[in-house]
Amino acid sequence: MAGGQSGCGWAALLQLLLGVNLIALPPVQARSLRFVTLLYRHGDRSPVKTYPKDPYQEDKWPQGLGQLTKEGMLQHWELGQALRQRYHGFLNTSYQRQEVYVRSTDFDRTLMSAEANLAGLFPPAGMQRFHPNISWQPVPVHTVPVAEDRLLKFPLGPCPRYEQLQNETRQTAEYQKESVQNTQFLEMVANETGLADLTLETAWNIYDTLFCEQAHGLALPPWVSPHTMQRLRRLKDFSFRFLFGIYQQAEKARLQGGVLLAQIRKNLTLTATAPHLPKLLVYSAHDTTLVALQMALGVYNGEQAPYASCHLFELYQEDDGTFSVEMYFRNESHRAPWPLTLPGCPRRCPLQDFLHLTESVVPQDWQQECRLASGPADTDVVVALAVCGSILFLLVVLILTILFRAQAQPPGYRHVADGEDHP
Repeated sequence: MAGGQSGCGWAALLQLLLGVNLIALPPVQARSLRFVTLLYRHGDRSPVKTYPKDPYQEDKWPQGLGQLTKEGMLQHWELGQALRQRYHGFLNTSYQRQEVYVRSTDFDRTLMSAEANLAGLFPPAGMQRFHPNISWQPVPVHTVPVAEDRLLKFPLGPCPRYEQLQNETRQTAEYQKESVQNTQFLEMVANETGLADLTLETAWNIYDTLFCEQAHGLALPPWVSPHTMQRLRRLKDFSFRFLFGIYQQAEKARLQGGVLLAQIRKNLTLTATAPHLPKLLVYSAHDTTLVALQMALGVYNGEQAPYASCHLFELYQEDDGTFSVEMYFRNESHRAPWPLTLPGCPRRCPLQDFLHLTESVVPQDWQQECRLASGPADTDVVVALAVCGSILFLLVVLILTILFRAQAQPPGYRHVADGEDHP
């Protein structure tokens, strides 16, 4: 009995000294992953287009131009396997529709890439196998028509203000210098390819075609030297910077990559307050989608995103209940994803800081910001239309007044010149 009282006394003394309530002390919660967003590029594909003098036209490619190849399917299946391993214990071991939502642009190659990726991420087991010889199960991939896609297909348009910015970009010293330095080179390439309208902005098409042909073991024409390929590759990277940077990058981001970033921010915020949302949100898209987003985030490395490369957003709940965001970029299949750091924030970026630091590149009203500002000429037109409208309105009022008064006069009355009515 005395020992029990002594023990209680020591506990009371310890509580007093530490200034805490030992009984009410909440349990320590471990840091946990709550939500993941993935944006990846489709896998290896055939060229999007050929050039007039190209010895390999569309019939050379089994499924035609711009289509996912077997190599591309394998790349995404392997990415799915890597994601399955990375998120083991976070995602269910079998596919659960409540946990996953996948959206793709409406292109064969991105839709098929998503399907191949999901085959690696969720191989069926047990009750989910619908045939003993098929180690695959269908997982839904959502899309919208290309003309209606305002989230993943870049550059977004129509957007008059963005086009105006592009015209202004063409007047910058950097663009003009690039144009002068490549005039003769582009003339040579145009002559060899048969393209009459080759420019700094379209040269990437030639590189892409040659890159695809070379990657699939096709012999390149004699005029395509290693130096030529290197120069075309540099122009290809320049075209990405032209689309989303060089000039007024922050405003371009608001009209382009900031649109997708706004949706990602919204998803992160909702997940932090609504745990019933999916654990994994996947976007299957293009290199331009990745560049637009990474330009808006300030983490673009200046190079084209490789096939099946993947940008990862991971939302964690910390021990103290707050949330943080980590970003990674997987651009090499045999290496772990590279950590990405948002400028102005540590790699483990508090959610509120992430939202604050990205606020400036998120549009408040995309349609409104895409409009062109009214100039003097526009103002004159508006004033003229307003004056004409006012005159027309007064005429209508006058006519209606006369008609009303005429109809309102009783029989036997006449209207005299001095304005008085007499019987």
